Amino acid sequence: MPSSRATLIEVAKLAGTSKTSVSRYFGSERERLTAKLQSQIEQAANTLGYQPNLMARGLKGGGSRLLGMLVADIRNPFSVAAVHGVEQAARAHGYSLIVCNTDNDPEQEQTQLASLAAYQVEGLIINAAGQPEPQLQALMHSGIPLVLLDREVRQLDAEVIGLDNTQAIDMALDHLVQQGYRSVLYVSEAPEHASARQERLKRFKQQVKTLGLDSQTLVLNSLDEHSALPTLREFSQRPACAPKAVLCANGNVTLAMVRSFQHLGLTMGSIGLLGIDELEWCELVSPGITTLAQPTDAIGQAAVACLLNQLPQHPGKLAVQALHSPTLIIRGSTSPSG
Repeated sequence: MPSSRATLIEVAKLAGTSKTSVSRYFGSERERLTAKLQSQIEQAANTLGYQPNLMARGLKGGGSRLLGMLVADIRNPFSVAAVHGVEQAARAHGYSLIVCNTDNDPEQEQTQLASLAAYQVEGLIINAAGQPEPQLQALMHSGIPLVLLDREVRQLDAEVIGLDNTQAIDMALDHLVQQGYRSVLYVSEAPEHASARQERLKRFKQQVKTLGLDSQTLVLNSLDEHSALPTLREFSQRPACAPKAVLCANGNVTLAMVRSFQHLGLTMGSIGLLGIDELEWCELVSPGITTLAQPTDAIGQAAVACLLNQLPQHPGKLAVQALHSPTLIIRGSTSPSG
């Protein structure tokens, strides 16, 4: 049976190497070891059941090998996918990830930020619920680097990693126009505290004018489909010489609008439906929902790379792409004749 109290020296002996090399493997200098030696140490640690005390390492000034991530709503499909991308990237660089969810509550956000700092995290990836600029400024001044994910925080000098929202709206509208739609209802959650929603709404209003489209916007304060029914019913019944379409600002809205379509007995395609965010069920709902898929793994990798570049102990510089392009997945919901 592997011992839960295996020591660094025992790992070094089984791996046929020095204690210093094992310390480097579990510290910030793993890249200095050859791939073969890294594999030997990993196998030895797994055999012995060795686990480094990351908290003790952090308190001794050796680096905790912990990254913190704060998400506004863990139930949001984007958040789930982004956490997966960040965790994969962190693990690849030898870091573990602590995730805190704020449920879009600014007060809870402050509490969770304090908790993450207490865990001696080496860096933070923030998907903000509110505008916690004073708390984040204090953390940065204390020496904790951070990266913003998807949402800006006003007056905070930090890199924002996420979707290219301008390109996403342009791609969505270009596709709808190519499919013959000329009247578009844009549906979004409340944009006040999410810069990505603000950017998408602003670009939508700009582009419909440029393209000469008839347009309407609907902001949902509740994701209950019944709140959208009056507007969707009126939009669907409005006389028009060309097909109409609904553009959903994110995955939560797409789900609410699919339910609204079903409640009103509307046929997707004859009234188009396109959603930003690819969700697993989108291909299963007949006739299939056209989406713009976010490259969440690439976004997560970029966020971690941006964070590691700010750590003085991290060797070299990693390439970072701040804005990422979506992928258009075309299905029957944007086929007027389908």
